[in-house]
Amino acid sequence: MEAPAVVTPHIYVDADACPVKPEIFRVAQRYDVAVTLVAASWMRVGTDARISLEVVGDRFDAADDWIVERVTRDDLVITADILLAARCIAAGARVLSPTGRPFTEANIGDVLATRNLLSELRAGGMETGGPAPFAARDRSRFLQALDHALQAQRRG
Repeated sequence: MEAPAVVTPHIYVDADACPVKPEIFRVAQRYDVAVTLVAASWMRVGTDARISLEVVGDRFDAADDWIVERVTRDDLVITADILLAARCIAAGARVLSPTGRPFTEANIGDVLATRNLLSELRAGGMETGGPAPFAARDRSRFLQALDHALQAQRRG
């Protein structure tokens, strides 16, 4: 009887405003996972052969479109962009926010509805505030969630 194949996920990062790139690099090294940062412009990514940068230009949704065209069900996407998260979930990928919040089939509908409601309120002139400042606990939560997601992905 053959052992089940080990799934090796690829991590795609919506990189322009991602605050956890160093953490992603460390975890990728530990798990020997390839990472592609997708951005509108060049950024430093170091010398690790597992990490690559795809500069897609600043056309609206260029990074999102590039990721969605390539992501598979074995992959993991890191993004704070809810619309991109929904598109990647539809493609079967796992999705994490930089704060460690998983976006899933079970919660993406509510997340999209909240996003749309807040957008309508802002369009109507209401001040809705923005996201909370990124904190150390967010970084810690992200590292735990990333580790958990990679382990789950490898188990299939």
